[in-house]
Amino acid sequence: MDKQIIECFSEGCRRLVVRLQTNVAPEILWNVLTDYDNLSRFIPNLALSKLLWRRNNIVEVKQIGSQKLLGLKFSAQVSLEIVEYPQDGRLDFSMLQGDFRRFEGFWQVGQVDEFTSLTYHLIVRGAIGMPISLIEQRLRKDICSNLNAINEEAQKRSTH
Repeated sequence: MDKQIIECFSEGCRRLVVRLQTNVAPEILWNVLTDYDNLSRFIPNLALSKLLWRRNNIVEVKQIGSQKLLGLKFSAQVSLEIVEYPQDGRLDFSMLQGDFRRFEGFWQVGQVDEFTSLTYHLIVRGAIGMPISLIEQRLRKDICSNLNAINEEAQKRSTH
């Protein structure tokens, strides 16, 4: 990871920004990010990702994340409204419903010199009784592996 920032806000909100540079073409990264029905095939701890509907550049996607935490199985689900801006390489997402009080942000794909940059920006606030420090700890670890998995999938697709 080239860059990872976590900021604490009031009321248990966290802002997470992670950036990765890769040699994969931006359009291939875009195709991986918008392959909603197959994201759970290659992103660790994502048990389900399903496109529910599409209206022009707006989609609704249901996702369920699942992992073991302190020996217990923990899962969280969200239904996200995603607005696609392909000309800008940007996907804005916000939670319509789910297991968080707040879950919103964006993905940004862009060209930086000879590299492609992939940025993930998230603002999250856990549900009542969900310790934000635990969420922050998992996010810090998981987002790096998620971005690496997206990059690996894009690398595979670029060789075909």
